[in-house]
Amino acid sequence: MKRRDFSLTCGAVAGASALPSLVFAQGKPYQAGEDYLEVKPVAAVEAPAGKIEVVEFFWYNCPHCNAFEPTLEAWVKRLPADVVMRKVPIAFRDSFIPQQRLYYALEAMGLVGKLNSKVFAAIHAERQKLDTEDAIVPWVVSQGVDKAKFTQQFNSFSVVTKAKKATLLQNAYSVEGVPALGVAGRFYTDGTQAKGMERALQVVESLVAQVRSGR
Repeated sequence: MKRRDFSLTCGAVAGASALPSLVFAQGKPYQAGEDYLEVKPVAAVEAPAGKIEVVEFFWYNCPHCNAFEPTLEAWVKRLPADVVMRKVPIAFRDSFIPQQRLYYALEAMGLVGKLNSKVFAAIHAERQKLDTEDAIVPWVVSQGVDKAKFTQQFNSFSVVTKAKKATLLQNAYSVEGVPALGVAGRFYTDGTQAKGMERALQVVESLVAQVRSGR
């Protein structure tokens, strides 16, 4: 998938039901330009000093992001204490912005843990079209969320700003498809680059170790 020619076909995902080890496979080291890309200039990070940031770029409407989500959630639970995971909703077109704001509004209300997987299920299992404010707000309210509070967050300066920063970060990483992963503002990989998202997680583990060692 090309980032400027985006359709419902997203980045490749393989073996999404299998949870990879937190120790990357022995053998040939992962190669820059082959398994991952170096990000230059280095992209911004939000992780505090002493922490290594891993970013997942995703789109709620992407079927491969939906398939990858359970594997990612299980992987995140096993991360070392010095690794911080951050999800970033992408916007290759302006029509993606409402779903960016949906994510950040849920985040602001402390509801990502409760509703993030339900958003994916509503779109991919229930076939609901949650891509505009007029569709998103009633669905969120149906989940027991106060309409006025959610609408206020959805249209707040903070959420709008976060959505704009998300797009800037996706551009800084030169995201080509989703799901995709960034490490410490320095490295990027996705299903196409790593030849599957399970292997992409293994590549990320090796890059985290590289950052940790100061290389």
